[in-house]
Amino acid sequence: MDSYLYAAARTPFGRFGGALAEHRPDDLAATALRAVLAKAPGVDPERIADVVWGCANQAGEDNRNVGRMAVLLAGLPVSVPATTVNRLCGSSMDAAMAAARMVETGDAEVVVAGGVESMTRAPWVLPKPSRAFPAGNVTAVSTALGWRLVNERMPEEWTASLGECNERLAEEFGVSRERQDGFAARSHNAAHAAWEAGFHDDLVVPVGGLTRDEGIRPGSSAEKLAALKPSFRAGGTITAGNASPLNDGAAALLIGGAGLGPDPLARIAGRGAFALAPQRFGYAPVEAANRALARAGVTWDRVGAVELNEAFAVQSLVCVDAWLEAGLADAELVNAKGGAIAIGHPLGASGARVIGTLAHRLRESGERWGVAAICIGVGQGLAVVLENTSTGKA
Repeated sequence: MDSYLYAAARTPFGRFGGALAEHRPDDLAATALRAVLAKAPGVDPERIADVVWGCANQAGEDNRNVGRMAVLLAGLPVSVPATTVNRLCGSSMDAAMAAARMVETGDAEVVVAGGVESMTRAPWVLPKPSRAFPAGNVTAVSTALGWRLVNERMPEEWTASLGECNERLAEEFGVSRERQDGFAARSHNAAHAAWEAGFHDDLVVPVGGLTRDEGIRPGSSAEKLAALKPSFRAGGTITAGNASPLNDGAAALLIGGAGLGPDPLARIAGRGAFALAPQRFGYAPVEAANRALARAGVTWDRVGAVELNEAFAVQSLVCVDAWLEAGLADAELVNAKGGAIAIGHPLGASGARVIGTLAHRLRESGERWGVAAICIGVGQGLAVVLENTSTGKA
């Protein structure tokens, strides 16, 4: 049995401390959930067998199974179950993959997958002492991003900051600061052009007064970005301008079997997961995508669109370089509507965002095959292959 993507919807992605700062993550999740179901009014919510929701932090208002909270806040029947999954940045892509498997095995006819993150509202946490009233000081730790409360048995090279890991990737593959800045500028300008052309109008539902992604900077250039100071190393190559920012937002996908009612956007044709050393997490999408394509029976030369979550410009570039060597026809096929450096990267929502964007790109271009991929902290990557079912292309 095949699984299909029928609809995709998301909120605008807000800046850290920006326009969505007053919106709780469970409310953002409910907004995306309602929006995706509104695109398939013929699908009775009672038919939803499960909601699989991604969230990376889950330390604050997104606790207590935020997927189930979204179902209740969205006004769905209380009979609709939900679970929340955590594969860090890949959480909502993981959710979509799980939803597709449920449909393909016959366990479900209709599943909603998605994810949410409010990095603004992620709390500080205190380690709980093993005994009452410790004599020393206690440090509050931010849960917005990266390692915290690290197990001392973890090797130091595995627990380096995400930025430092990508500085090492830049050294390993010889990716210059200039090339990273050029990639980042393209992301901003492509994202702005896509909004101006109306590409996102059918994908994004306004929240409060925010109608567009808040972090896009039209008119960006490599020359302007070159003025920014390195963020992680003196003399390093990674800056606030060529890495994804901290963001708030949610995204949702409606997945089901054949004949659900509305025409599907795409068939979910292949899935792949891969892991390597934690400090090389940025390179993990390379093999994840290769595996997803192999399972779909498709080679890189047939791929007409790629959506790669831009955690950092450097990790995006090394992945694209590897795929070009494997047969991808043109680097311009990657993130043609902009990527996370401009649009934003609310961790738990990004996987669903790139899948939804990919499906709409395939419909717009008429290309048959597309790949959505994402890197994940602690050394993992995920990828999904979509087939545009409305085209006759090979």
